[in-house]
Parts: sequence; C-alpha cells; structure tokens
Amino acid sequence: MRTRLTALIALLCLAVPGVSFAAGKVKLGFVNTITGAEAPIGENLTNGVTMAIEDLKKKGIEVDLVKEDDTGKPEKALSAFEKLATRDDVAGVVGPYTSACANAVASRADQYKVPLLVPVAAKEEITQKGYKFVYRLNAPADVYSSVILDTILALDKPKTIAYVYANTDFGISTVKTAKEYAARVGLKEVADEKYQKGAPDFRSTLSKIKGLSPDLVFMVSYEVDAITLMRQSKEIGLAPKAFLGAGAGFTTAQFLEQKEVSNLVFSSTQWTDDVNWPGAKDFYNRYKAKFGKEPTYHAACAYEAMRIMAETAAANGGDREKTRAGLRSGSWKGIMGDVKFTDYEKFTNQNRHEMLVQQIQAGKYETVSPAKYATKKPVYPFRWK
Repeated sequence: MRTRLTALIALLCLAVPGVSFAAGKVKLGFVNTITGAEAPIGENLTNGVTMAIEDLKKKGIEVDLVKEDDTGKPEKALSAFEKLATRDDVAGVVGPYTSACANAVASRADQYKVPLLVPVAAKEEITQKGYKFVYRLNAPADVYSSVILDTILALDKPKTIAYVYANTDFGISTVKTAKEYAARVGLKEVADEKYQKGAPDFRSTLSKIKGLSPDLVFMVSYEVDAITLMRQSKEIGLAPKAFLGAGAGFTTAQFLEQKEVSNLVFSSTQWTDDVNWPGAKDFYNRYKAKFGKEPTYHAACAYEAMRIMAETAAANGGDREKTRAGLRSGSWKGIMGDVKFTDYEKFTNQNRHEMLVQQIQAGKYETVSPAKYATKKPVYPFRWK
C-alpha cells in the first residue's frame, strides 16, 4: 500500500507543475515525557516540536503528528513506538526524551524499519549498536563531560573531583565518560555518589563530599534533583572551586529562577540563543513570545529534529526506507548549526554536534565556552552569595 501511494505521489508531482515531494502532508510520531517527574523538561520538547510544525506548514509541509506520552518509563516508550510503527503507520518518529526510553525504542527501530531521530537523549549506546534506522541529533554523553572539564582546565589546574549523579541511563553513562576523561587529564576522583532519582534529602551525601574538600563537584541530575542538590549544598556549606552540571536539570528556566543557589554554576549544553547558528536568536525570541519563558536546549533540539525528519519524510513521499536513506545522505544548517549524520569511532548515524558551556551570571545563562561563541568570561572560583 505504501509503495503504491509513493508511486502515485511521484506521478502527480511530475504531472502538476510546481508541485514537489516537499509539499503535502506527512504522518509522523512523537514520543515524549508529557507527564511524570521529567515532564517540565518534556514540555520544552513539546513546545519546540509545536514551533517546528508551524514553521513547516509555512513551507507547505503539513505534519499529521501522533503524540505519545511515555511518562519517562522505557516500557511505555516501547509500547508507544510499536503503536506508531504498526497501528498508526507513521513515516518516522522523533524522540523519546530520556536516555532510558530512547535506548529501549532504538532497539526496535530496525525491526519495524521506522526511522527514529533522537533529539536529546545522551546515552552513548543508543548510536553504538550499528542500527540502520536510528539517528541522533545531539552530542552523546562523552561530550557533556569533556567540554565542561576543558573549560575549567583552561582556567586552573584542579586536582580532585567528586561525582554526584542520578541512577539513570543518562547519569551512569555521563559519569562513566567523565571519569575516563578526568583520569586522562590528571584529576583524582575522591567521591562517587549515585542516588535514586527524586530522593528528598542529599545532606548526608553532600556532607561526606564536603569533608573530602574536592576542587570540583560534577553533577548529573534532572530538574527537581538539581535544585535540591544546590539548595542543600548551600545549607551545609559545600563550596568547591566549581559546581559542574551536565546539562538536563541545570539548564532549565526553573533552575535559573533559584537565584540564591544557581549563581555561578557551570553547565554543558547542546544549544544557547547567542551562538551564530542560523536562526538561533530568532528561535529564542519567538519561543519566549509564544510560551512566556526561555527555551532550553531540549526545545531547540526537538525543533530541529522535527524539522529535519518532516522535510526528509515529505521529500520522499513518506516512504520509510527512502526517509532513512535521506537522513543518512542529507545535511542541514539551522539553529543547531551544521547537521550531518555520520559514522565515527564507535558511533553510527551520529551528528558530530559541537557542545557549549554556559554559566549563570547575574541571573542569566551566559555562554562562556568555546571562546568563539562566548558572550562572557567565566567567573572562577565559585563562591556563595
């Protein structure tokens, strides 16, 4: 049925002047965390996708979007993907948000032969298994740690580091790569503290770390935990030379609002509004005007992922195999900079995205690294207000 439909569209495009595959309607799936603990960040992805669909319509591409809520649980993400692949017969899927959910879904993409474009999930394994139908826009976990540690090493020669992180795929994967990189640059590990996501009290863990006096504290947390960790760090007087947040909860508007504890925290990020990538600032302004809040990198990644998937699927008449091939061979330039899915090292269909480092200064996220994108110089060492 799909083959006959694609052939019919091709004939119509040849017969009607000015009509191309890029015009018309394409059916896509979107798996996201709409409810549950990670819903505040998931909202950013939803908003980014909403803006992408509006912009695509202006180009003549109408997206019939089927949304699925995985609630942050891998088993629900998998069920959602299988529904989209079979019952809904979508041309491709964007999502899911969390690493655990994206990793589960990636394991089925080749089986159902449905192109999957992951916008933000960072677990390295997602694009390390040689899947043909799985693509990733964002940089993987190893870049989260290396880019932020390089920023600090350019300022100082810290000797010790402590790790505090959620017991999630994202947390474990990011800290694993951080440890490997830290060891290579001569940082000594003094603490490895893994916690269950959503824990209400970190005081004993943070007090233990305080007693070890690390130069750096590297944290991987989602939104609520990131805020709680910083509040309780201040309560007990933990004050390393730098608090380092690996994206996620340390990059949100809600974290920024905690001015008494968020000031001077560094975080690695996939996107900021002040880079010179085409349309980045315009996206920021339009997003803020539409939703009344600043976009996180999650919103920008989701926007670009949906744009790329929709344009590619529409250009190929919704044919899954041709859409997969189009993702593989194509290249794009937009609010995430240059995008090209390639194979390198152990990765397959992975975009080699350049990550950024931002620091909260005077109640605002400022890009502080790499130097070519920096709007402010980093403030170091850390101090409580």
